[in-house]
Amino acid sequence: MKYSSICITAFCLSVAGCGAFGPAREPPQLPSTAHYSITAQAQRLPAADGIAQRVAIGGQPVSQWWKAYQSPELDGLVEEGLEHSPTLAAAQHTLQAAREALRSQIGNSMVPSVDLGFDPSRQRALGIPILPHEQTFLYNVFDAEVKSSYTFDFFGAAVLANRALALQVKQQAFELEATRRGLAVNIVVAAINAAALKVEVAATEQLVALGEQRARQTAARHELGSASQDDVLGAEEDAANAAVTLPALRAKLLAVRHAEAVLLGRTPDRAPDPLALDALHLPDTVPVSVATDLLHQRPDILAAEANVRATADEAGAAAASMFPSLTLSAAYGRGGFDWSTFASPAGAIWSVGASLTQPIFHGGALLARKRQYEAAHDAAVAQYKQTVLAAFQNVADTLVSLAEDANTLNQTRRAATATESMQRNTESRYRLGATSFYATLTAGQQYQNAKVQYLRARAARLADTAALFDSMGNPPPQPLLGAR
Repeated sequence: MKYSSICITAFCLSVAGCGAFGPAREPPQLPSTAHYSITAQAQRLPAADGIAQRVAIGGQPVSQWWKAYQSPELDGLVEEGLEHSPTLAAAQHTLQAAREALRSQIGNSMVPSVDLGFDPSRQRALGIPILPHEQTFLYNVFDAEVKSSYTFDFFGAAVLANRALALQVKQQAFELEATRRGLAVNIVVAAINAAALKVEVAATEQLVALGEQRARQTAARHELGSASQDDVLGAEEDAANAAVTLPALRAKLLAVRHAEAVLLGRTPDRAPDPLALDALHLPDTVPVSVATDLLHQRPDILAAEANVRATADEAGAAAASMFPSLTLSAAYGRGGFDWSTFASPAGAIWSVGASLTQPIFHGGALLARKRQYEAAHDAAVAQYKQTVLAAFQNVADTLVSLAEDANTLNQTRRAATATESMQRNTESRYRLGATSFYATLTAGQQYQNAKVQYLRARAARLADTAALFDSMGNPPPQPLLGAR
C-alpha cells in the first residue's frame, strides 16, 4: 500500500514537473496572410487549349491527386513506385526503427526493471591472521537472486525525454509522408517530361530533316546561279545548328526515362515506354487552401512543428535532470557456501534499499547541456519559421507559374497555328508553281520550331499543376463514424 502511494505521488510530481521546465512548446505565431502572392489570387486561371483552370480557394487537398490526369497508365506508374521504391522502403524502415527505439527508452525509464541472476563460484581467499587456520582457504559460493529497481522521476526528466523522442518519431512519420508525396510528384513529372520529350524529339528530327533538305536545295540553287555562296554557307549553318540539338535532346529523353525507372524501383534498362502526351488530361480544378489550413496539411511544416516541440522537451529534460532523483531497489534469492545451505531455509537472502541523488558539481556539464538544448530549440523555432515561409513561397510561385504557363501556351499555340497556316499556304503555292520548293522547306522549319515551343509549354502546364497539388499537402483525417 505504501509502495503504491509512493508511485502515485511520484507520477503526479513528474507530470506536474513537465510543465515547469523547458521553453514554450508551441510553434511561433507567424503574421497572417490573406493570399500567397503579392496580388490576390483569381478564381480562374487564364484559358489555354480550351481549359481555364478553376482555383478552388479554401478547397481541401486531394490525396491521390494524380488520378485527376485521367490516365490509367499514369496511375499504374505511381502505384508501382509507391510499392517498390527503395527510397520509400528505407524511410519506412527508418520510421519503424525510431518507433522501436521509443519503446525501448520507455521500457527502460518508466517501468521497474527485474533481473534474474545466478552466480556460482569457487574462490581461494586469504584467511584471517588471528585465527588458527592456514593463510588461505578454498570455498564455494552459490548465489541466485531476483533483483528489481525503479527510479522515481519526481521532476519529469524521464517523461520529458520520452515525450521528446515520441515527437521525433512523429517528425520521422511526417518526413516519411513528405518522401511519399515527393516520390509521387517526381514520377508524374518524369512521365510528363518523357511524354513531351518523345514528341519534341520527333518534331526536332523533322526539323533537322527539313534543314538538311533546305541546305541541299540551296546548294543546288547555287550551282544554277540563283543562290550565292553566302546563302549556301548560311543554310549549312542552320542545318548544323538544328542537328546539333538532336543528340542532347535524345540523351535528355533517355536520362528522364532512366530516372523514371529508378523512381519505380526498376533498373534503367527496364524503363517504361513514354506515355502519349495527348492522353494526359489537364485537371480543370486545383485546390488552394488558405494559409492557416496549410500549416496543418503540409508534412514538411508538421515535421518542423514536431521538431520545435521535441527540442523544447529535450531542453526541459536537461533542466529537470539537475534536480534530485530517488531510486528504490530490492532483491530476493538464495545463497550459501554449499548446495545444502543454498537449498535450506537458512539460505534465504534479501535486500531493500533506497538511493537519493542530487547532482552538485559536474564541472558545468549539466548547465552546458541545458544551454545546448535551449540553443537547439531556438534553431528549431527559426527553422519552423523558414519552413512556413518557404511553403508559402512555393504555393505563390506555383500559382504564378500556372497563370503564366497558360499565357505562354496561348502565345506558343498562336505561333504554331500561324506557322502551320503559312506552311499550308506555301505548299499550296508550290503545287501551283507560284513558289519554289525551297520556300516550303523554310516554312516547314518555322512550323516545327513553333511546335517544339508549344509542346514545352504544354508539358510545363501539366508539371506545374502536379507541383500545386503536391504543395497543398494532405487532406485532414476524416473522423470515425460515431466518434465524438
